[in-house]
Amino acid sequence: MNEDFKNELAIEAPSRVTGGCIHECYRVRIKGKSLFLKCNAAAFDEAFAAEADGLAGLRSAGYRAPEPSAHGIAARRAYLLMEFLDLKGEVDFPALGRMLAQAHRKAGPRYGWSRDNYIGTTPQINTWSDDWSAFWFEQRMKPQLELAAKRGFKLAGPTPDLLKGHRPQPSLLHGDLWSGNVSFTPQGPVVFDPAAYYGDREADLAMTELFGGFPLDFYSSYEEVYPLDKGYQKRKHLYNLYHLLNHLNLFGRSYLGQVEETLGLLLRL
Repeated sequence: MNEDFKNELAIEAPSRVTGGCIHECYRVRIKGKSLFLKCNAAAFDEAFAAEADGLAGLRSAGYRAPEPSAHGIAARRAYLLMEFLDLKGEVDFPALGRMLAQAHRKAGPRYGWSRDNYIGTTPQINTWSDDWSAFWFEQRMKPQLELAAKRGFKLAGPTPDLLKGHRPQPSLLHGDLWSGNVSFTPQGPVVFDPAAYYGDREADLAMTELFGGFPLDFYSSYEEVYPLDKGYQKRKHLYNLYHLLNHLNLFGRSYLGQVEETLGLLLRL
């Protein structure tokens, strides 16, 4: 860690910790308080600001998430400081399911969010809308398909008819809910690294099924609190297509097969 950076933030005793593949992550002490630090090039300042905003939003909706402390630029490095959490608690997926369902039950104002943010390193548009189908196809499918075309992947997008008549309650979504973004503290489950916005809660549930899935007791506990609507088993493939396209755009051709398979499935629904 750069000495100028350490001095500007008054960092004591930094120790490198895991925290994803994009940023440098540390456990640090500042003025006697233990904190979790993410840092990267100055260009990531906006991404860290959006992440802090998302964490604060999740916490206000009832999610257990680390409390953001500060973000900005120091010694030409962007940084985000947040609460340091002990992630050595008992694994309790039923509690995670209940926490998510309780947060999803709280109705938001409209679809979207107060600012744009990021899904991974891809910009994510969150302009407010009263029409869920229009929001999903204009602000989720269209940008990813256009980005894929720029990368040489010519793909026919799914039809908006797949969401015809579907008017879900706007719920505050984590937005990037896979197993790498959840953990467990002695006080219970916790989520982090959000791509938050108000949308169809099914989009969060769908992503939990995408990369290996969560244990069955997570889903049963969720539905005890907030049962899923009819049609989820079809819509989940449309919602997961967004994340598969994003992985195709970020990581390349290895995800093309899954994208094409999902597009084919959607054409048959």
